[in-house]
Formats: sequence, structure tokens, C-alpha cells
Amino acid sequence: MKNRILILIVLFITTYTQAQTVVEITPNPFDSRVITTGLPFVLIAADARAAAMGDMGVATSVDVFSQQWNPSKYAFSETKQGVGVSYTPYLSSLVKDIFLGNITYFNRINEKSAFAASFRYFSLGEIELVQDEFSEALITKPNELTIDASYALKLSEQFSMAVTMRYLRSDLKIDAVDPEAIPASTFGVDISGYYQSEEQAYNSFNGRTRFGFAIQNIGPKFKYDEGGQENFQPTTLRLGAGFDFILDDFNKISVTGEVTKLLVPTPPIYGERLEYENNDGEEGYQPAIDPNNPQPGEDVLISYDPNYIVDGKDPDVGFFQGMFQSFGDAPGGFSEEMKEWTWALGAEYSYQDSFAIRAGYFHEAEEKGARQFFALGAGFKYNIIGIDLSYLFSASKVRSPLENTLRFSLSFNIDRGAYREY
Repeated sequence: MKNRILILIVLFITTYTQAQTVVEITPNPFDSRVITTGLPFVLIAADARAAAMGDMGVATSVDVFSQQWNPSKYAFSETKQGVGVSYTPYLSSLVKDIFLGNITYFNRINEKSAFAASFRYFSLGEIELVQDEFSEALITKPNELTIDASYALKLSEQFSMAVTMRYLRSDLKIDAVDPEAIPASTFGVDISGYYQSEEQAYNSFNGRTRFGFAIQNIGPKFKYDEGGQENFQPTTLRLGAGFDFILDDFNKISVTGEVTKLLVPTPPIYGERLEYENNDGEEGYQPAIDPNNPQPGEDVLISYDPNYIVDGKDPDVGFFQGMFQSFGDAPGGFSEEMKEWTWALGAEYSYQDSFAIRAGYFHEAEEKGARQFFALGAGFKYNIIGIDLSYLFSASKVRSPLENTLRFSLSFNIDRGAYREY
């Protein structure tokens, strides 16, 4: 009796060893850690002043172009209304017809509130399509644009908030390839706030503190074509702080720091997952020649997933859930989450509010895009007219598409001095 029981146990162990279910997971070593979104052009600094200070503007002092960065600053404008126009060449070392254009208008309605509107247009130039040497060339002009409007309201003497509504449109279709294709479009909302202290006296100068925040492009995902994947908007969190050193009635030095983060899920680490019945007890998958009639020693594949998430979280979620998920979904844990924050430092010296020189630095981790650059710029004001220029120097191994590019902004400040805050 004991011998029979022993034989049964041995047979069971042998059968289990030779026919056990085994899972093999092979991570993809080429997975990118860079977060990508649709409509990335909205992240480009459209005005020369912000570009010269390291692509920042959430906590800098108010100007005509505050609409892109923090429209709640308009409630502190000493100018009644203003119009701004800017032009930014893109990939200027390669082509001459790709550019970002912007026009902005704001009006401070009264002591407490202001509204603004802007239009941004990103032209990808002319693309010539030729099927063969005998066919006539087809010209297409892909482009992207945004139209937005904001309302700012002072909640106290030193703090204001604003809400912005935005329409986003991307026309990258090629009519010759798909005549029924239509431009992709969606809408987004911004929420922003700005604090500006009263001017305070120190030992040898007066000073003013500034804080700002903005959550931009909160809105639904969209598709570039009917059968394509859904894309997140470039939802962005901006936090900034600055200080004005008011040396006298003519000279002022402003320093500002800003951090930003895309509120978009981090791409996980994908891999292949094979689940099979191991019939030979040997390591590795030995496929059966005929899965329906496996021979002794051959392995049978039970399931196969080429897009298995090895580490991280599934990015296929709604935009609202994605915003919160973005704070804790990086496969590398806390250290990788911190690398998803970019930071910038900028300084501005102004004389008599008629001349300014600026400098800034922007830093992004190499694993997350490697955008790192220095910027310089200058500004001039005469009567109601203002002119700003900026120039970018790349500090990264990855060359910036805006490297060696001169950006230009023109502004008209109507009714300057209509409001005196201090």
C-alpha cells in the first residue's frame, strides 16, 4: 500500500514538472521615457520677452503677452489696454516658411477685472507631394492654431484669478491621400492665479514679491484621424515666484524662477508576455509544430500579449484621471517623477520703463526631452510702442529647433498709466 502511494506521488510530481504553465516577460529596451502629446506647438514661447527669460511667464510682471502664461496678471496692469504681435521662425536653419505667429489683445475693464483674447497660428510651411516624375506636384499647407479668451478678476488688493477658454485645431491632413479627412479639434480650459505684493522698503532698496500658478489646457483627448489613437492635450502645471529689486525711480532688477510639469501619463515600459504550457521541463519556449496536436516535449502557447505593461501604469485613461495619475506613474519611481519637472531662471534689468535687457536659462532632464538652453534679449519702449527681441543658445547635445533664432515682438500699450497700483 505504501509503495503504491509513493508511486502516485512520484507520477504527480513528474507530470506537474513536465506540464506546468510558464509565463515569460521580455521588456522592450527601446521604450522612450519622453512624454508626448498632441498640439505640442502651444508650449512654444510665442513672445520674445518670455523667451529671453527662459520660456517663463507665470510669475513675471504683467505685459501684453500674459495671455499665454497667466492672464490673471492683467488685473494688475497699469495700462488700460494693449495689442501685441509676435513672430517666431521655427527650424530656420533648414527651412524659411515654418513659423509661429501670435496676436493678443487685452483690456482692463476697471479696477477689479480685465479680459483678453489671443490667436496663435503655427504654419508647417508648404509640402510638395510628387507621385512620380510624370505627375503634377501637389502642394499642401498643414497648420495648427488656437483661439482663446480669458477673464481676470481681483479677489483682493494683491491677488487675482483668471479663467481661459481655448479652441484648438490641427489641420495636418493631406487631401490627395484621404479626401474625406477633416482637421482635428478640441477645446481646453486654463485656471490661473497671480499674487503681487505692495512695494516694501528695505535698507537700500524697495522690493516687491510675485507668485503665480496656472493649470493650462485642461480638456478632452482628440484624434488626428478617425481610426487613429487618442492624444492628450499638453495639459501643463506652472508654478513660479519672483522678486523686484526697485533700486530707485529709474532702475529695477527682477529675478524669477519657474517650474513646470506636463499633467499627462508617463509612457510605461512595454514588453512581450508569453504564457505557455511547458511540457519538457526545460527553460525557454519550444513551440509545438502543430499547436492543436503537440508532441511529447513540445510547448503549447496559451496566450501572447505584445504590448504587456512590464512597469508603470496604463496610459489609456481619461484626461481628468490622467492629470492625477501623472504624479505617480513613472516606472522609475520618485526619482523619475522629479525628472519630469522642468525649471527655468530668468532676470530682467529695466531702466525708466523704457529699456530692458534680459537673460534666462531653461533645463529639462535628458531622459525627458533634453531641452536645455540659455537665452538673451532686450526690450525698447517709446511712447505707446514696445519692441522686444530674444535669441537662444542651446546647451544640450540635442539641438533645439529654435537655436540661433531671433524672435520678435511688437506691442502697443494704449492709455499707459491709466491705473496706478502703488
